[in-house]
Amino acid sequence: MVSEGAEGRDRKPDAVSGGSERNSLGPDMCVPLTTATRDASGQELTQLMAAVVARENMVAALKRVKSNKGAAGVDGMSVNALDAYLRVNWPQIKEALLQGEYQPAPVRRVEIPKPGGGVRQLGIPTALDRLIQQALHQVLQAIFEPHFSTHSYGFRPKRSAGQAVKQAQAYVAEGLRFVVDIDLEKFFDRVNHDLLMARVARKVADKRVLKLVRRYLQAGVMADGLVSPTSEGTPQGGPLSPLLSNILLDDLDRELERRGHKFCRYADDCNIYVHTQHSGARVMTSITGFLERRLKLRVNRDKSAVDRPWHRKFLGYSMTFHKEPRLKAAEVSVKRLKSKVKEQLRRGRGQSLSKTIAELTPLLRGWLHYFRLAQVKGVFEKFDQWLRRRLRCLLWRHFKRTYSRAKNLMRRGLDRERAWASASNGRGPWWNAGASHMNQAYPKRFFGDLGLVSLLDELRRLQVTA
Repeated sequence: MVSEGAEGRDRKPDAVSGGSERNSLGPDMCVPLTTATRDASGQELTQLMAAVVARENMVAALKRVKSNKGAAGVDGMSVNALDAYLRVNWPQIKEALLQGEYQPAPVRRVEIPKPGGGVRQLGIPTALDRLIQQALHQVLQAIFEPHFSTHSYGFRPKRSAGQAVKQAQAYVAEGLRFVVDIDLEKFFDRVNHDLLMARVARKVADKRVLKLVRRYLQAGVMADGLVSPTSEGTPQGGPLSPLLSNILLDDLDRELERRGHKFCRYADDCNIYVHTQHSGARVMTSITGFLERRLKLRVNRDKSAVDRPWHRKFLGYSMTFHKEPRLKAAEVSVKRLKSKVKEQLRRGRGQSLSKTIAELTPLLRGWLHYFRLAQVKGVFEKFDQWLRRRLRCLLWRHFKRTYSRAKNLMRRGLDRERAWASASNGRGPWWNAGASHMNQAYPKRFFGDLGLVSLLDELRRLQVTA
């Protein structure tokens, strides 16, 4: 294999001290992680499970699971029913965990559509298994997190997609004008259990914990009343899967660092930044070989590419081609937002415009919060204009008849002759929604008074106050 080193060079869980959670879990003593899992020389001990079931850890896990809510698993138990269940059953559950005998339930299969087509398969654990996974996650994260790469940004405390995007922008500004965009095919469905467990065992010596993690990996999936075994993959939907994915892909991070590459990884999205197309092709070939041989993962060659960063997207963002590139929302991200807005408007036909706008507001604010780093504002302005036109189209359809359209246009300040001429022009709703009579009668201010969020105005406000 050819080395690319030369090219690469060129909520923290809350602890709860009382309340119903304390009563649920009983009077166990807390076992601090730093003393329960390490001896004087810093080596891992074999009593890690004691830290998992310790009072403070379990109470924090229960609080987190309850705040996350989520759907019920195969047993139908809701998160709200956990307290009552634990008051009766926690002693037996704790004993089974300490004895290494606990058996997780299968996950419930749920399919959700992907933005780019197809479906994403989620595995929803039972409420009890979510609690135990969260408790495991908190203890294992304290062990693995300090050793993860600084180039890894996904599913980590005090790290975000925004930081990864800003770092990618900085690499391009340094002169690394090509990106090796690696797409892992069905990563969460393809993780090799033996490889993953070998990496967990590097820092975890408690066989009960290792056995429990493997049992969660192999718990099986229930669909249509039938349980299918799982021989590979980490089902998305449980608290433990994101951490396990980082543990496995840390080997990729270390290999890229060893070669001296500049890269950003967020979960299974990995972008490597290089100087030339030729070096990018060489990196793509060698890293694909590393992933497939060493980690038994499959690279999607149709979606992976060596290209200019402004021709690709990373975590929903793209950037301009300037020497000092500016971040922008990728075209596909705007298309997805428009698709969601259209679907919501279809569902809202027949209701008042103010109610429709109120239902759109959480979607718009959530999208804006994610893309608040964007420096190209034309995309936001065009979207605002498009959305107002969609809402004017709704109004035109709602008025239905010529008389009603003319009356409402006059109500909004148009003279009688122009209102009647516009109302009877014979054009369709979308044409009229973009015409001057509807823009004059229902300007931006009208929609603002009803509470419509202007992405452009809000972006400016956020960036001024940042």
